Amino acid sequence: MHRVGVLALDGIVPFELGIPARLFGAARDGDGNPLYSVTTCSLDGGPVRAEADYDLAVSHDASLLATVDTVVVPPSHRLGPIRDEGRLPGPLRDALAAVRPGTRMVAICSGTYVLAAAGLLDGRPVTTHWREADRLQRMFTTTRVHPDVLYVDDGDVLTSAGVAAGIDLCLHLIRRDHGSHIANEVARSCVVPPWRDGGQAQYIQRPVPDPSTGSTAATRAWAVRHLAEPLTLAGLAAHANMSVRTFSRRFRDEVGSTPGRWVTRQRVDLARHFLETTDWPVDLVAQRAGFGTGTSLRQHLHTAIGVSPQTYRRTFRPPQAAA
Repeated sequence: MHRVGVLALDGIVPFELGIPARLFGAARDGDGNPLYSVTTCSLDGGPVRAEADYDLAVSHDASLLATVDTVVVPPSHRLGPIRDEGRLPGPLRDALAAVRPGTRMVAICSGTYVLAAAGLLDGRPVTTHWREADRLQRMFTTTRVHPDVLYVDDGDVLTSAGVAAGIDLCLHLIRRDHGSHIANEVARSCVVPPWRDGGQAQYIQRPVPDPSTGSTAATRAWAVRHLAEPLTLAGLAAHANMSVRTFSRRFRDEVGSTPGRWVTRQRVDLARHFLETTDWPVDLVAQRAGFGTGTSLRQHLHTAIGVSPQTYRRTFRPPQAAA
């Protein structure tokens, strides 16, 4: 069982603190056995003051971090010298120094400051909440901050933007560890979207659609059921009983993307699912996902995630035989 240790610092934000336990705790194998154990600690094993108006009782001290496989540092609103001076207090510095080599390090939101101050992010690509990105880059000049993405996976060090992006990052880790089937089951259990691309923009300034106008939701649901068929902009607009111009405008307002890009993203996701769960040849996966040819699938998959179908299958396919 993969062991996850979550470090709660004073000023901890309760929502993000609860994400690892909720997401990793919901991951089960085919027999219902948990795939992760999640334990929360504070520096001294005592209560920590939350960013909200209450304290949190914690049963373990930071020596726990030397025994786990993944360390998660959620955000705190009381980082003090860490955020202001790039300096770790002694007890926190000692706790992180005791982490075993090869341990996976994960930071959510402003938790990235902690890893940066510990010297773990030098020369690495990272992200944090978009409000903190410029400050983080100025303070830690050797770190490559990407302010516009949801999360960054740099192998043994992963960082995310704020709040819900922590959910995206934990789902990404589950997917990386156990494949999309387990990650999708966790997402379904937690009633969250199963996947958002890490490179998706953190903040899209987009108005909420006027409730009096027609929605494209029914057409999007229909399109997902017909991805293997030709889906043209004119056909989608006709299904929604709208002109192409009106449909395109409302689609972008609701989704933040053009219909064509959205359809391609859905087809890539479907192809990934087939690559993980079937023995189908690449050409058949391409046909069933709506790309037509293996060449088209290879191009789109490489554009989306930078790998070929065969490489993706070897990396993400669960060890047991595919259906």
